[in-house]
Amino acid sequence: MGVDFDPGYVRARYRKLVSDHPDDSVYPLSDFRVEWGPIFHRGRLDGTARVLVIGQDPATHEAICRRILVGEAGQRVQGLLARLGITRSYVLANAFLYSVYGQGGGERHVDDPGIVAYRNRWLDAIARDNQLDAVISLGHLADRAHETWRATPSGSRCPAAYATVLHPTYPESASRRGQITKAEAFARLCTSWNEALVALHPLITQDVPTPLSRYGTSIARTDLAAIPACDLPAGMPPWMRSLDAWARRMGTDADSKRATITVSIPKKARTWPAVD
Repeated sequence: MGVDFDPGYVRARYRKLVSDHPDDSVYPLSDFRVEWGPIFHRGRLDGTARVLVIGQDPATHEAICRRILVGEAGQRVQGLLARLGITRSYVLANAFLYSVYGQGGGERHVDDPGIVAYRNRWLDAIARDNQLDAVISLGHLADRAHETWRATPSGSRCPAAYATVLHPTYPESASRRGQITKAEAFARLCTSWNEALVALHPLITQDVPTPLSRYGTSIARTDLAAIPACDLPAGMPPWMRSLDAWARRMGTDADSKRATITVSIPKKARTWPAVD
C-alpha cells in the first residue's frame, strides 16, 4: 500500500512564489526567526480546496516539517475542519512567512508593505486556483491579513464566506498573561469556534457528510485530529503527524534557545528492539 504525500510546489505560479520569497530585508531578524527559513503553506495546491485557513506564523514543529500548523494548534484546527466535513479539501497559509520572535513583532509588522505584498500574492493565487466556499482566519493578526487582502481588487472578488475565530493557542496565551483562567479561555475559544461552525457548516461542500456538532466548553484530546500524510513532504515518519508533541526549543539562554530545536520520537513510536 502506497503512502500519500504532498508533492510540493508543482504548479508554475507556486514555484514562482517559492522562488521569489522575501528574506531578512523584508522580515527583520530582530522580530523574526528568518534563520530557520520560510514555511509557505499546508494542504492542497491542486485546485481542489474548498476552505482557506489563514494562520499567524510557523512555530517549532513547523520548522522541522516545513509545513504550517502541524503541532497541537494545527491539530485543533484539523479537528475544526473535520467538524465542517472537510478532511482533504483545504489549504492553509500564514500571515507571516517566518516565525515571530519575541513580543509584539507580529503587531509591528503585519502591515509592512513588503510582507503584505508577498502575502497577497499567495492569497491571490489560492483564490484564483480554487472554488473556495469559506475563509477562516485564526486570531486578530490573521483577521488583519484577510482584511488587507479583501481591500484589494483581486481580494474583493473572492466570493467565499468568511469567519474569524480565536487563535487555537488563545487559552494558553491568555491564561499565561493572567487575563483569564485557562478554563475560561477554553470556553471562550469554543464559543468562538461554535459560532463559525454554525455560520459556515451549511455553506461548505463537504468531503465527508458530517452533521453539525458543536464543541463543549473545552478542547479535549478527542477533539484534535492528526495531520494527514498527504499534507507533508515525502518521507516524513508517521509520528511527526501524531497527537504527541515531539519538538521543543531548548537552550540555556535566549540565543541558544533561538538556535536549537530538540526532536524526540514519542515513546509509543519507539518500536525498535530494546537497547541494553
